[in-house]
Amino acid sequence: MTSQPHTQSQGSHFFVLTVEKPGLASATSSGSYTPPPGATRLDAFNALYKNVTGSAPTLDRANVVFFSLEPNQI
Repeated sequence: MTSQPHTQSQGSHFFVLTVEKPGLASATSSGSYTPPPGATRLDAFNALYKNVTGSAPTLDRANVVFFSLEPNQI
């Protein structure tokens, strides 16, 4: 049996982002992400950080504990 990857249903990169407001809240988000053409690693970080912290007011201006962004291909 041959398995064909479904890369179109997944982003071009895999990320893990953990943020924390000490003593209040923390959150970890992971998944796939496809940056727009010409985007930098900083652009991707800013978009992902905004998405994670924007989903919960408690996380506004949270500290980044961990961030990883790598090509989503093995």
